[in-house]
This record gives sequence, C-alpha cells and structure tokens, in this order.
Amino acid sequence: MRKSTRKVVSAITAAAMVLSLAACGGKGSEETTAATTAAETTSAEAATEAPTEAQEPEEKNQQADIVVIGAGGAGMTAAIQAVQDGATDVIVLEKMPVTGGNTTRSTGGLNAAGTQYQEAEGIEDSVELFVEDTMKGGKELNDKELVTVMAENSNDALEWVNDLGADLTVVGIFGGASVKRIHRPSDTSAVGPVLVKTLNQTLEKLNIPVLLETKAEKILLDDEGAVCGVTAADKDGKEFTIDCTAVILATGGFGANSDMVVEYNSALAGFATTNHSGATGDGIAMAKEIGADFVDMEQIQTHPTVNPDTQTMYTEGVRGNGAILVNKEGKRFVNELETRDVVSAAILEQTDGVCYLVFDQAVRDSLAAIESYVKAGIVTEADTPEALGEAIGVDGAALAETFKTYAGYQKAGKDEEFGRESMELPLDQPKYYAALCAPAIHHTMGGVKINVGAEVLKEDGTPIPGLFAAGEVTGGVHGANRLGGNAVTDIVVFGRIAGSSAEDYVSDNGGHTEQEITAPESDVEASPAVEGNYKDGTYEGTGKGNNGDIKVQVTVENGSITSIELTEHGETEGIYEAAEKGVIADIIKNQTADVDAVSGATNTSNGIMEAVKNALADAQ
Repeated sequence: MRKSTRKVVSAITAAAMVLSLAACGGKGSEETTAATTAAETTSAEAATEAPTEAQEPEEKNQQADIVVIGAGGAGMTAAIQAVQDGATDVIVLEKMPVTGGNTTRSTGGLNAAGTQYQEAEGIEDSVELFVEDTMKGGKELNDKELVTVMAENSNDALEWVNDLGADLTVVGIFGGASVKRIHRPSDTSAVGPVLVKTLNQTLEKLNIPVLLETKAEKILLDDEGAVCGVTAADKDGKEFTIDCTAVILATGGFGANSDMVVEYNSALAGFATTNHSGATGDGIAMAKEIGADFVDMEQIQTHPTVNPDTQTMYTEGVRGNGAILVNKEGKRFVNELETRDVVSAAILEQTDGVCYLVFDQAVRDSLAAIESYVKAGIVTEADTPEALGEAIGVDGAALAETFKTYAGYQKAGKDEEFGRESMELPLDQPKYYAALCAPAIHHTMGGVKINVGAEVLKEDGTPIPGLFAAGEVTGGVHGANRLGGNAVTDIVVFGRIAGSSAEDYVSDNGGHTEQEITAPESDVEASPAVEGNYKDGTYEGTGKGNNGDIKVQVTVENGSITSIELTEHGETEGIYEAAEKGVIADIIKNQTADVDAVSGATNTSNGIMEAVKNALADAQ
C-alpha cells in the first residue's frame, strides 16, 4: 500500500482547508483559491531560499469507498455489514496492535427481546418492555427514538451474530431488566472474546483489510462540507491519506483518558478504569474538529464490581446468577440487581468504599467466566461462611448470619431488606467464595450525536454528508446510565446500520472504486537483527501473566533465539495475541527478553518476557 507524504495539520485554519481540499481533489471558493495562491507563493519563496538537489514526486493518495476508523465491535460489525450489502472497497484503521477494543473486555452478553431462546424458556418479553427498561435505567435522558431502533433490531442483531458463529444462546438476567433478556455464549463464558473472535474470522473470510497500529488523525471534508478522506499515520509515524466517499467513526469512548473524563465530570477524578488503554477519545476530537454535535458528555458510568488491584471487571452475570454483595462488616447493603449507578453509589458509602462479591459453589458451577477470576488469584475460597469471613478480614459470624438470612429470603421468595426479586439460589452449597470490589469508570454514555440512520449530526441538526458513527463514540442511546447487556446490542445494531447507511451513501454518490486496498503483510516472527550468544537447544520457562502462569518453549539455533512458543496459559483471547506477536517478534529481533510491553496487554507481555528470561537462564 502506497503512503502519501502529504501532511494535514489538525487545526481548522485556511491552510488546513487548502490541504484538505487538495487531498480530496476539491475545488475551493475564491477565499480558498486566494489562500492556495498565497501558500504556493510561500512555497516558491522557500524553494528559492533553500534549493534541493532533487524533488521526489509526491505519491498519490490511496482510494477507498468506505474507511472505518476503529476495529472494536462496532467498527468490525459496520465493515462486515457494508460488504454484505455490496461494498467493494472497505478498509479498517485501528491504532492498537490488536482488534477488539473495549468489546474484548465485555463480560456479559447481548440484550434482545422476543427471541427464540426466550420463547423456548417461556420468557415473555417485548420491544416495548425493552424500551421501557432502557429509558428507566437511563433516567429518561435517552433519545427514545434511538432506543426504540435498538430494541426493534435487537433480535435481528442476535440472529446475525449467531449466524456468523457467536452462539449466544443462554438467556440470563442483569440489573435493570424486568425479565431475562441478556444472551450469553452457550458455555457461559465472557461474551467479548467470543464476539471479537467471530467478527475477526468474518473479516478474514470477506477479505476486509485491517491496518493495525495505524492511527487516524483527521477526517477530511470537501468544499461542500462532505466527507472526502482520512489522514492517518502508521506505527513509524509516516503519514498518508485515503480518499474516500464515506467514513464510519467507531473509535469507542474516552474512559481511559483521565483528563477528558475529568473535563466532563470532575467528580470522577482519581477513579480507575475498566477500559483498554486505547479508549482515549480520539474520535471525539476528530468529530469536534469538523463541527459535529455532541450529547450527554458528562454522563459517565462506573461499573460497581471491579477488582481495585488488577482492574479486572467481574461480570454482572455473577450477581445475576445469585451472588450477593457484603461490606467489611459482613452485611448486605443494596439490592444487587439494581442499576449500575445505584450499586456503585451504595458501595462508595461503605467502609473504605469497597465491598465483597460473595457466592457459593452452585454459582461458581453456573458461570464459566468465574474460572478466569479464580485462576487470576483474585477470589478467596473457604469451606464455611465463618472461615471465609476470617480469610478476608470480615466478622465470620456476621457473614454466616448474612448467608443464613439470605437463604431464608430465597426460600420464602421475598427479600425483606432490599427487595431483590431474582433469587434462584440459596447460597448454601460449599465451598464459599469472595472477591474484593470497588467501582471504576466503565462506559462513557455521551458522544457524537447521530440519527436513526447512524449519520453524524451538526449543531443545526443536519447530517455531515458521508460521516456515520456507531458504538461508544456516540451518545443518546444510554442516557444517564447504561444497562448491562445494552452495549453489545448497541454496537451490533448501530454498527450494522452504519455499515448499511454508508454503503447506500456510496451508491448514491458516485458508486464504487475499482481499486482494492489490502493490508500490508507482516511477519509473525522476526528475523534476528543481532546475533545471540546462547547454547543451542530447546528450553522451557514460566512467568506470571494476567490470568495465571504462562509457559513458553524457546528454541535456540546457531547461538540465536529462532522461535518462541506459548505452550500453556490462561490469558484472555482477543488480548493476549497482541502481546504474543509483538513481544516475541521483538525478543527474537533483539535477542533479549528485555523489550517493551505491548500497550493494552502489559501483564501478558511481562509474563511472556519473564518466562523467556527463565527459559534462557539454562541457555547462557
């Protein structure tokens, strides 16, 4: 793929507009023409003052019909739907070294109403009830028209991802829902890795190129205010331009940008985050630069059950399947299935602003996602409630009494203290488990304003021609609080709508290009840039990763490391691959385990490096 040497500055100035128009082949107004003349004069003077030996011809801009910015769940969905609708030249830009974004970290499922899986279990649900629950959860701040579109298309979204191979067939209940509505993987594992893997496989089948470690920097408009291109930079900082007819903005939220969080909600200063490191609001900045309107920017959700030491988020399914919350005094203090904002606020009122998620063996057996928490060493276990209390520093007798009282409520079918309605398990089956929790920034509900066609709107309410958006970069769907399970529904429903709308726009505005853009090939394993000084052989080592031990096998030939294989690990699918690829390539290239960690997969990176160091200790 050829890359343009043109630079497009970020500020909206006359010079920036000149460059934008030139990059898109636009024809400016008289003012723009004058600015162009002035720029050409300045360039000519500079050339006279500092002549060069030779002028290299500027490389041509790349061409595409649709550029998708962001390869999280919404971006991948949009790209796939656009191609399914007939788009021929779609390219995805992703600044991180791996696809998935925050979707990879999603632990719950996809909310959908009126599904075949609900019907099979005799669950009565409707679009109207889905809308009612979502509006109530969002404190009626939501855009009801967008919420209705999400609910109406939720069943089709579920069938779409399942047709691709996601297998979201188990129905459960999450906080804020009136009925069982969240659809999870059949093995009850976390939904994010399953969905990301499914979407990645589909991208590959459809030959949709994804440029990793490629950061979009600016959305270009022509002299009529319509999208005409994108400027981006590769991992080496080399800038290039893609001329296109439509752009789909799917960069996610800004939960990992503490400065931006505080800018919009100062009460959240100092909060940790569940977001991946790339969720820094890049799309917000790009959209603001070209005049997009925004909504609900101050509405930032905290997730109540996050390990404060590792930032691991415990899926709401643990509570949905029966777990309760207790404070450091061993007492319950809230209806565990209240909305996330209510539960988060209640936790912050407890001693030290933390609590414990406690459950029994029956809950553990009901949800495979719990195994990753156990493997990560963040769950304490004991044979009795009394012993569990002692293990976590809580009054064992008080905790045992809490378990006993709750079992009585469950048997009677009525929670006398907090009004919890779903109590399927009595929590009386040894062993007993506890996990430390505290709220952390989880989801930014605000973002660019869109209409039901996923078109990005200006402050006057009219669309920016050719610009579409989906996912957490948008606002309006979730209002003041997002219900668990609605994020996945949001990214799939509006990702599909954005893809279809962009393809329709391309068809109505010049048709399709004939050029096919393909992602550059990258070597899975690098060749050594330096020679090693090790004894030939095969060596094994172990290191501590994010979810437990990582074991590697290192091969040394002719004194140099030639291959590294992860033979055993429990790392999260969709996240560890970036570390596996990047760290291993760097170790082989530099012949040392002292290399940089991959952003977004730091713990896994460090675990691999530690394992390789331990393996090489026998190869010195």
